[in-house]
Amino acid sequence: MGKPHPIELRERVVAFVDEGHGHREAARHFRVSPKFVNELIKLRRETGSLKPRPQGNGGGHGKLAGVTGWIEARVAAKGEITLDELAVELAETHGIEVHRGTIWRVLRGLGLTHEKRPAGA
Repeated sequence: MGKPHPIELRERVVAFVDEGHGHREAARHFRVSPKFVNELIKLRRETGSLKPRPQGNGGGHGKLAGVTGWIEARVAAKGEITLDELAVELAETHGIEVHRGTIWRVLRGLGLTHEKRPAGA
């Protein structure tokens, strides 16, 4: 994901357009795309600010979004639970069937990436 343009550039572009110059002219002058200028003017009109919007989709919209608390509690209660065991329990208790990789990504997001050790180690 790219970085947003600096706020100083955003302010200069908007000031240039406010002086009566066109969007395409501003794009050529500041060496940015016309779409950037259009979106910048639209952003100011909608929010009153030139601060860039957050990038990404925000996350937390998957199958397991509603049960992350339950997963966290299960791992806390039974520390050595495996991903496969969690998958089976999720299917039995919540009716959610997911791959263990999906559970791993949720655990990693929660900061619960504990490496298991063999019994004799």
